[in-house]
Amino acid sequence: MINKNVLVTGGNGMIGKRLVELLKLKGANVKIADLPDYDLRTRVDCAEACEGMDIVFHLAGIKGSPQSAKEQPSRYFVPMLQFNTNMMEAARKAGVEWYLYTSSVGVYEQAEVLREDDVWKTFPSENDTFPAWAKRMGELQAQAYSIEYGWDKVSIVRPANVYGIDDNFGEHSMVIPSLIKKAQENDVLNVWGDGSPIRDLINSEDVARGMIHMVENKVTEPVNLASGTGVTIKEIAEIIANYFGRKIEWDTTKPMGDMKRLMDTSRAESYGFKPKTTLKDGIITTIKWYEEYLEKRK
Repeated sequence: MINKNVLVTGGNGMIGKRLVELLKLKGANVKIADLPDYDLRTRVDCAEACEGMDIVFHLAGIKGSPQSAKEQPSRYFVPMLQFNTNMMEAARKAGVEWYLYTSSVGVYEQAEVLREDDVWKTFPSENDTFPAWAKRMGELQAQAYSIEYGWDKVSIVRPANVYGIDDNFGEHSMVIPSLIKKAQENDVLNVWGDGSPIRDLINSEDVARGMIHMVENKVTEPVNLASGTGVTIKEIAEIIANYFGRKIEWDTTKPMGDMKRLMDTSRAESYGFKPKTTLKDGIITTIKWYEEYLEKRK
């Protein structure tokens, strides 16, 4: 990566910030393509962003909860199709050396173990229908370019449930930031369901490391970026509750989502990648960052 001109779309997001930091440590010249400077829904802005770039990491997307995706499907589906289509086309025309496309755990069906080669045998989980199909279309575009143009310069990564510093703690936050915010603001930590669902979580810095690893090794088949180890919502809640000294209250009248979603990490491991951050360390680091963030806002 030394002296390479590298573009990162979504470089101001949770994963993007960690990626930019790591790329700079490797000696890359990094450019970020994000709003308001670049509107990736337009071909002109995507072409301008890719001009003179050696490598493109495409992370830009729209983050939100499964509930928000169900209530506002077009808000996710349409812009993500535009981001993905325009950026990959711009990168191909610009003749970049390598391109990384960020897919998602959402592309998989509702299954207990998620393996890379099973994606096109099934449909996405109904909890992720619209964002998942937008992500799948990006993967299909890479296949189409390989067939028609011989453009075999694309790495595809499918991160699991990602968390970490700079996460979204707003209205449509995911499980870890949502529970941290609840515990910080209330004397009792209220958690939907009974805590039994199992999730596969990975820290944002580990995802960034995995992305760089796949590009450096020119991996062209889709790769899961995950811990490969299941953790229950109960375990997550207990780490957070213990930090704040809160009791947990389970609300079994509320939905719990898919019961188990665990990613097979054998392919990533075959390429020499494993996450480094333990769940407890990652959650505690995220909590401390959030506390500092709140303090700065006072």
